[in-house]
Amino acid sequence: MKQQQQQTAGASPDLRHNEAQSRYELMVDGELAAHADYAREGDAVRFTHTEVVPEREGQGLAARLAAYALDDVRTRGLKAIPQCSYIAGYIARHEKEYGALVVK
Repeated sequence: MKQQQQQTAGASPDLRHNEAQSRYELMVDGELAAHADYAREGDAVRFTHTEVVPEREGQGLAARLAAYALDDVRTRGLKAIPQCSYIAGYIARHEKEYGALVVK
């Protein structure tokens, strides 16, 4: 496990918004390592599921992806609906930074 963590630490993850598949993606070495699925609802983004491939778990990738996705939502002037338990937990842990994005 440590070897994988060192490999990821040295690799530069590629974060991107894949609008065609309604998800945010984190790629490592050209391969999908994590994704956060969503559904667009008017001026809001409903996050429905976040997943990290098993061989990349425990490396902080989900947190990096969540921050990227939420920063993008904010930049686009949208709100977030954190249906996904991971995104909801991330927002709760970073309330100061992302709490205002949540649809009340």
